[in-house]
Amino acid sequence: MTLHKKEEIIKKEFYILKNWEEKYEYLIEIGKNLPKKSDIFRSEDKLINGCQSKVWLDARLENRRIFFDADSEAILPRGIAALMIRVYSGLFPFEIISSNANFIYEIGFQTFLSPIRANGIFLFLKKIKFYAIAFNAQISFGSNVNDRILNKK
Repeated sequence: MTLHKKEEIIKKEFYILKNWEEKYEYLIEIGKNLPKKSDIFRSEDKLINGCQSKVWLDARLENRRIFFDADSEAILPRGIAALMIRVYSGLFPFEIISSNANFIYEIGFQTFLSPIRANGIFLFLKKIKFYAIAFNAQISFGSNVNDRILNKK
């Protein structure tokens, strides 16, 4: 499924929610479907710095597409992470790199989330794009470049 199609589905889901309480409940429900990760997953290199709650993000490249995993200690950020993974997992790196993420504004995150939580979404998106750039470099130039970008060597 294309990024545009995924964004349209998310926008439709949020459009039918009448108020911020329903949007919160929906995010919490989405978060319940995100599998809890082990302490091994919750490493410092996966931690998104600057978020109000601890949120971890990891990515892997399979058949030139990126797949994300995430976890959080808090229920609302967990739902936000699950939503972002739903949108961006399975895409090619160039799709993520060129994404403008307007759907975040269109569903009104900046109006029903606190400024700190809304900022957390953009930090999450920034790390998603970081992974996309690193994997795009790997596809273009080989794994050694990716290892240096991701500090694996």
